[in-house]
Amino acid sequence: MSVKPITEDDLHGFVDGALDETREAEVSAYLETHPEIAARIDGYGRQRLDLRAALNPVADEPVPSRLNLSHLMEVRKQSRLPVWRMAAAAVVLLVAGGSGGWMLHGMYRQPGEGMVALANEATDSFATYASDRMRPVEIRADNMAELVDWATARMGRKPILPDLSNSGYRLMGGRMISTAHGAGLMLMYDDDRGTRLVMLTRPMLVDQNRPMAPHEQGNVEGWSWASGGMGYSLVGALPADRLHPIADDIRLQTETGA
Repeated sequence: MSVKPITEDDLHGFVDGALDETREAEVSAYLETHPEIAARIDGYGRQRLDLRAALNPVADEPVPSRLNLSHLMEVRKQSRLPVWRMAAAAVVLLVAGGSGGWMLHGMYRQPGEGMVALANEATDSFATYASDRMRPVEIRADNMAELVDWATARMGRKPILPDLSNSGYRLMGGRMISTAHGAGLMLMYDDDRGTRLVMLTRPMLVDQNRPMAPHEQGNVEGWSWASGGMGYSLVGALPADRLHPIADDIRLQTETGA
């Protein structure tokens, strides 16, 4: 069966998480064979993250009392404003209160869902374990078969353990962690100079196929993506541009089964 041509609306719907599963899979396959368009879609993701960072503080602020609806109605009674101007004011209030949530729906949902949740969980894991000099991992790299069996039993999927030696990082080991969305596998890497990276992977209930996108919390930056129902997030105390090629290497290994 021939696939309908992929339109610009389909690409935006893919970023926003607005497509049904069948169309989402078709768009995902299209992006895999059109890297220049996939790069543009990644750019959309970065723009949305920038918007999120810029708008979150404003969205959390209470609406000034002078702008609430009852106050505007009282002003109308006093000044006898035309009805259309009152309607316009109401629209402004709705846009101010809801634009952030609408513009960032889909891939960039409210905290606690999809890719946002995955990025938060990876960052929290890094904050908890990366600085631990006594027991940063529960199972060391010389016993990875045990960790793979444990992760497979808990997640229902056999994980790939990426080899980052070409990037100068060795696998220290890992542990299973509990998240609000089920069990996740945390792997930790070290460059033998004290720089540690954490990769978190787990099955995704939503955002099952998502292009790679950057994120940042404090001094921890990272890249997150999803493919075939599994989510991946690489984080560390490094600039995003230094983490990006490492994340690309991980994505290639997990998608090829290397």
